Amino acid sequence: MQNQSAKTEAATAAAVPPAPAAPAATPPAPNKARVFVILGVLIVAGLAVGGRMYWRATNFVETENAYITGHVHPISARISGVVTKVAVDDNQWVKEGDVIAELDPADQRVKLEQIHAQIAQVEQQVIQADAQTAQARASASAAQAQVVQAQAQAQRTRQDAERYGQLYNSQMKAVAKSELDAAVAARASAAADVVAKTDAVKAAQAQIGASQSAREVLKAQIKVLQAQAKDAEQQLSYNKIFAPVAGRLGKRSVEVGARVQPGQQLAAIVEDKVWVNANFKETQLAGLKPGQEVDVTIDALPGEHLKTKLDSFSPASGNQFALLPADNATGNFTKIVQRVPVKLTFSDADLKRLAGRLAPGMSAIVEVDLRQSKN
Repeated sequence: MQNQSAKTEAATAAAVPPAPAAPAATPPAPNKARVFVILGVLIVAGLAVGGRMYWRATNFVETENAYITGHVHPISARISGVVTKVAVDDNQWVKEGDVIAELDPADQRVKLEQIHAQIAQVEQQVIQADAQTAQARASASAAQAQVVQAQAQAQRTRQDAERYGQLYNSQMKAVAKSELDAAVAARASAAADVVAKTDAVKAAQAQIGASQSAREVLKAQIKVLQAQAKDAEQQLSYNKIFAPVAGRLGKRSVEVGARVQPGQQLAAIVEDKVWVNANFKETQLAGLKPGQEVDVTIDALPGEHLKTKLDSFSPASGNQFALLPADNATGNFTKIVQRVPVKLTFSDADLKRLAGRLAPGMSAIVEVDLRQSKN
């Protein structure tokens, strides 16, 4: 009976339909005032940002295309040689005239000694030429005396021939014909002897001229050798490589034992006096003038706002100094705003305070307050 009653209650419960579910809660109506407040805040913020952007665009110009620049002096060898000493280290401060490196001077010394030996040899040849000139002068003097003697002999034989001619003629034959012939022959011989002695004088004088010319050639050769000796001494002095300016040494690539060639760069010296090259757009140049104060921030020195001075403008845009400048005289043309380098100089106090911290190649951010030009 109990089982039958339980089955009856279960069937009754199955026949009764389930109660309907409760409806979902209705969301509250949006707060329109809150939306208006948010929109108002956004509009005010947008106007503030836009106003600030307009104000800065009107009163300031800036660029991130700026870099520190300085004088970088390459150090190179002027002659070839083997490095025997390196007197500096990387990043070391050097003064003008300090020795950077030394080369082996043996080759230049040998060459200089050879030239001095050649000069001594030629000087001995000059002495010999002077002796030859003196000997030629003595020979010329002796030949000139012999000419005088020959002329006197010729005069006597000419007079004898005339006398014998007067004593032997068609009317009178006071002397023998043979004596007249002998006198005539002696006269001719004496005349020939005068000519020979005169030629000997000319030959001696020519020898003097030749000796003097040879001496002048030797003297010129000495001057050439002296110039070569001076050049060799100069080459010898090039074995020491000196610092051309004061600054910090970098990019050292020379070591003891290395053989260097003329013009080979061994190191570089960077001066502490640096400046900033700021590449402004050409559309930003209208309000810039030399002498304006410029605010510069160096990426390597965050928090440092350095006051620089606008020194000068580049004489041409960066494109004009490029290796391959753009050729705009073509069929297709697109106008591109050009960049013009502007030089900004640091104060001496900042250069001294930040010595060694401002290096060429560092990036910078530059900002110029245009209101300076309105004062």
